[in-house]
Amino acid sequence: MEILAAKLKAQAYCAYQERSQQEVRDKLYSWGLHRTDVEEVIAELIGANFLNEERFALAYASGRFRMKGWGRYRIKQGLIQKSVSQPLIKMALSSLDEREYRDKLLGILQAKGRLEKEKQPQKRKNKLYQYALSRGYESELIVELLSDNEL
Repeated sequence: MEILAAKLKAQAYCAYQERSQQEVRDKLYSWGLHRTDVEEVIAELIGANFLNEERFALAYASGRFRMKGWGRYRIKQGLIQKSVSQPLIKMALSSLDEREYRDKLLGILQAKGRLEKEKQPQKRKNKLYQYALSRGYESELIVELLSDNEL
């Protein structure tokens, strides 16, 4: 694929939804471009504001939290896999509203509690704890919400 066609295709790829630099880089390599061409296209996409790592990190954190109900640990792992820098990961995680975060976790625990068949209180709480942990929430927060609420 020639470089001009790749630029246009990459612009469309970035315009569709926010992308990390690594996602775009991988896509360009999959189209058969060489390293120097890939870096040139990436630089042009950044210059034209098609590609913005900060915007991507914020959109990723917000989307994974609001739509999928992921906790901070799971969001952080996703951003690391997308090769986002530590300062941007920190900024994206701090952009999540604390009150909304707690409410989302409580809602997840309540929904799972309604489905949980275990009757013994300790085993029940442990199952809810493990479930919330698997969604990427912090153990201290899970314990706090489980002890403060009858689930």
